[in-house]
Amino acid sequence: MVAGNWKMNGNIELAKQMMDTLNGASLPDVDVLVCPPFPFISAFDSLNGAIGGQNLSEFDSGAHTGEVSGSMLKSVGCDFVLVGHSERRTDNGESDKLVAEKVSVALKHGLTPVLCVGEPESVRDSGEFFNHIQAQIEAVINVIGIENFDNIVVAYEPVWAIGTGKTASPLQAQEVHAFIREYLRKLNADIANGLRILYGGSVKAANANELFSQPDVDGGLIGGASLDPQEFLNICLAAKG
Repeated sequence: MVAGNWKMNGNIELAKQMMDTLNGASLPDVDVLVCPPFPFISAFDSLNGAIGGQNLSEFDSGAHTGEVSGSMLKSVGCDFVLVGHSERRTDNGESDKLVAEKVSVALKHGLTPVLCVGEPESVRDSGEFFNHIQAQIEAVINVIGIENFDNIVVAYEPVWAIGTGKTASPLQAQEVHAFIREYLRKLNADIANGLRILYGGSVKAANANELFSQPDVDGGLIGGASLDPQEFLNICLAAKG
């Protein structure tokens, strides 16, 4: 799977260009996902791929100005939603507990959550990053149970490599992906073996092949490079192998 997270970028013209570029390519072995800002979701109504939201509310409806519910995302054609992206955790103070609640709400509405986990640079430097990531995942397991992990995608995004130009080396990415899979394997081997774990953090066409060739890296969550239709396509082609 290759997922593009536009964050708060783009416009309606870029949405049309992206759809035309992706629809003109043959990617039979790659699940392509685009997560544009909410106003542009409907512009992808004929995309040969999946559409996702960048966030959802933990509430189903009500007096929550500026929020978007899972049922709203589903009604406009979304099948996926990003949950717990590091920028939501940092900018909006989303706790592990809230992220877990949002994962549960997404599943209730038939959306596949892309659960984002990862460590800031200070935690990486301290050597405590495995414990940090395990705690983020444990919070979700405590709410939805390990058995529901067959309905989610996990994205590992080292916070220190997002938008910084720094990229975890393929071996660093593989180390964390293998840790996540092994931790979950102790709880349910079948689910762990089938789980898709994406890498996110300054992925580009130039480094995608090497990252995606790692045994436990099952694709990417792409930020800045997903705003360039040809670059994003080239990353998808790298996943195709």
